[in-house]
Parts: sequence; C-alpha cells; structure tokens
Amino acid sequence: MERNVGGYDRIARLGIGAVLIFVGIAGYVGFIRVAYGPFPQALTSVALAVIGLVLLATGVTQMCFLNSLIGRNTLRKS
Repeated sequence: MERNVGGYDRIARLGIGAVLIFVGIAGYVGFIRVAYGPFPQALTSVALAVIGLVLLATGVTQMCFLNSLIGRNTLRKS
C-alpha cells in the first residue's frame, strides 16, 4: 500500500490520536468520566483508546486503508 497521509491530516491524526489514547486510559482507570447514558465506562474508554491507536498508527506510517479506498491522498510528493 502506498503512503497517502501527509500535511495537516497527519498532524491532526497524531495529535488527536495521542489525546484519545490518553482520555481512554484515564477513563478506564477512573480519573475522568467518558461514558454517559447506557454505555459502560470501560467499553467507551477502550473504544476511545483503540480509535486513538488507529489514528496514531496511520499518522506514523502515513498509510490509511480508508483513504486509499475512497481515493483520497493528502501526501505531497516532492
């Protein structure tokens, strides 16, 4: 698979991914409340951490399956 994540897209993925991982872990151990209503705290925290991991991984590797699926490429080739 070709690299297709770059620029502001990559920066946003790295930043938001790191924040979601932190929030997921903090919610799981009980420092903050991330679940309201019918959703369990642990499930919501794990889901946030997994989404953060995916965003972080796509930002680091600069490859995103969904971007290639829809034909989106934010990486500038020099």
